[in-house]
Order: sequence, then C-alpha cells, then structure tokens
Amino acid sequence: MNKFISLIMVVCLVFLSACAIVKTDDIRITADVDPKANFSAYKTYAWLGSATVLKDPDGRWKPPSFDADSEIKYLIDRELRKRGMNESSVQPDMIIAFALGLDMDALQLKVDQKSKFGTLENVPKGALVIVAVDSSSGFVIWIAEARANLQQDVSSEESKKRLDYAISEMIDKMPR
Repeated sequence: MNKFISLIMVVCLVFLSACAIVKTDDIRITADVDPKANFSAYKTYAWLGSATVLKDPDGRWKPPSFDADSEIKYLIDRELRKRGMNESSVQPDMIIAFALGLDMDALQLKVDQKSKFGTLENVPKGALVIVAVDSSSGFVIWIAEARANLQQDVSSEESKKRLDYAISEMIDKMPR
C-alpha cells in the first residue's frame, strides 16, 4: 500500500511540474482604441506584414530556436478567430500588422534595499506591437503593446508560453 501511495505522489509531482507557471509578471500590456470604430462590424482581416527591430551592437542576442514571426502570426490568428473573425484576402474589414523590437542595451534603475542607493544595470527589453487598421479608411482603429524584460536562458517552450500570454492579453483588450 505504501508503494502505491508513493507512486501516486510521484505521478502527481511529475504532473504538477509539467504545469509549472511561466513567469509573466514583467509583461506590461497597454492598448488604445479609436472610440468611433464599430468593432462589431469587423468580421474579416488580412495581414499587412511584420517587422523586427533589433538593437544589439555587441551581438548578445540569441534568437529562439523557433520562427518567432510565424508563432506570433499563429497566436494572433487564433485569438482573432476566437472572436469570430476570419482571414480574408478579398475586401477584408481590417488589416493586421505587428512589429517586434528588442533592445539588448536597455538600462534600468536598480535600488539596493539596504542602502537605498540606485545604480543603472543592463536589463534587455523586448516589445511587441499589434496594429489593426480599418481597410476602407486606412486609419488605425486599435493598437496594443506588450513590453517585457528579455528572459535569459529560457527554453523555446517557455518563450512560446510568454508570447501566448502576451498576445492573448493584448487581443483581449480589443473591443468586441
């Protein structure tokens, strides 16, 4: 009986470790919307494209082992489909674009708790911006931004989960 209980505990620990929570407390999401836009009328979208900006003069950036652009596009598609929107190349209601920026030279003030003395330290930052444009007017109707510290030595799976979290939260800020 003790072996059975031990086996159950081991299985539970393995299961719980597989469901480990991904660190997302450093991810900050903001969004802005055109108050005149009627989001209930938007049913289709098309892709404008993507862009990546990398500020890394010392060559410290290690790209992920997956295609980040494809992953971001997949996640945005998934979230828009959850809202009942479909991709269309024929007269879409809105155009979607995104840009990813990485700054390996970003500085942040770190305050020592004991001395209360502040020093600047290098904390690489990343940002993802998603933009929705009304296809008939050409005006931006919604924009969202996620900013985060770039995590060092994280797995591709953890990076994907952080992207998933950020994009889900961003699209959640789009009016319905």
